[in-house]
Amino acid sequence: MAYKSALSMGGPEPGEDQKGSAMAQTSSASEGVLNDEAMATASADREEMASKLVHRFALWSGVAGLVPLPVVDVIAVGGLQVQMLRRLSQIYDVEFSENRGKALIAALAGSMIPTTSGIGAASMLKFVPVVGTLAAAFVMPVLSAGATYAIGKAFIQHFESGGTLLDFNPPDYREFVRSQKEKWESRNKKSGAATTKF
Repeated sequence: MAYKSALSMGGPEPGEDQKGSAMAQTSSASEGVLNDEAMATASADREEMASKLVHRFALWSGVAGLVPLPVVDVIAVGGLQVQMLRRLSQIYDVEFSENRGKALIAALAGSMIPTTSGIGAASMLKFVPVVGTLAAAFVMPVLSAGATYAIGKAFIQHFESGGTLLDFNPPDYREFVRSQKEKWESRNKKSGAATTKF
């Protein structure tokens, strides 16, 4: 009788509770797999978008290195690097602080002493009429683009691992930055060799 009243009230038939529970668990497990796949795809898409952004800002930094005015070129490159970090922070949903960003970029750039010294020296070469400006026009864009690329890649790696601007430690990325800078330079040498063959 209780069985009939449960059916007439729209309740579950005997054993249906267990079937529904098992189906819910199967559904939850498959949703978990789908969520993991979606998160991996989203992470790969985010990393690809961030890499394209870094590449674009590296090229813009190279162009900023062509600014014929000494010191102004260095300021322009620094501004582009801060803007790149702001955009990377947006891609990875990391809170951005301009002051903290400037300090981190300066610290990372400081870990690349030969490059930053070269950027400063190339900028100062622009004070020498004609010859200095021409020499700086060859050196400054390459150094600026390489430094920006390496800094951007370091922040991508940090943000991909779940880091924020607050827990970024520039000395931890010193070797990574050097390897990324070398990667940029070798890539540009290869593309330069490919274009001269034609």
